[in-house]
Amino acid sequence: MNSRTGSLFYKTGSVIEGIDGSIKLMWVIFWSVFTFMFMDLRIFVALIIAGLILFRVSRIPWRKAKVLFIFVLIFTAFNSIFLFLVTPTYGSELTGTYTTLFQAGVYQLTYENLFYILTISVKYIALLPITIVFLFSTHPSLFASSLDRIGVPYKIAYTINIALRYIPDVQQEFNNITSAQEARGVAFDKKDAKLFQRLKNYTTVLIPMLLTSFDRIEIVSNAMDLRGFGRYKKRTWYVREPYTKIDMVALAAGIAFLLLGIYLKATSPSYFWYPFN
Repeated sequence: MNSRTGSLFYKTGSVIEGIDGSIKLMWVIFWSVFTFMFMDLRIFVALIIAGLILFRVSRIPWRKAKVLFIFVLIFTAFNSIFLFLVTPTYGSELTGTYTTLFQAGVYQLTYENLFYILTISVKYIALLPITIVFLFSTHPSLFASSLDRIGVPYKIAYTINIALRYIPDVQQEFNNITSAQEARGVAFDKKDAKLFQRLKNYTTVLIPMLLTSFDRIEIVSNAMDLRGFGRYKKRTWYVREPYTKIDMVALAAGIAFLLLGIYLKATSPSYFWYPFN
């Protein structure tokens, strides 16, 4: 986090940082559309590799982004378990074959469904690198003004600006509340409590987090009202930069990337790729 901006933005001077925020948002949208058009593990692995290359080019330090990486991986693991419990044979229904790995009561795990769960998990992970690159390489003020320039109402642009700025504040507040609870004897460390107990203890952080967030919302809204925010249909921006050649190249590359996805989808023989049929 850059303390001067109070956001996830981290100044590195990379080529990706110099691309306009609206162009990077379009890239995130194109990337997401491309990903959700397919159920093909090969494509998702290729997207992860391409995303990690962009992450490397952006020069974002690993220590700054590892928390988000870990969070998404944990979410993906829980989602995989949920998929197994809710749709234990959906992968087999897609392929039309049932190859049982093991059966426990009413739950039957097939090789096809295991591959389907793996594909879904990798699909979510494929969205992670480009999202982190966008969040950490985009200055909130520049991003808000660029959204206004492409026609997004400035109220929505400013809302996104505030959201990007307050993500680190919420994270810091979480750390403060957790430290306060630990001082009162609530165990969060794995050496002090079992996993279920630690998860239960984390619920004690939720209510203080909500109350603090409500207080912050009231303070910000009062400050904006005092400054007459929203009175006019248009507004000027203190920070705004014109599009450059690299922005146009990045936009053209994003459109070509999306068109490639549409072509691959149109020529794909099946919705779900399973190599063992």
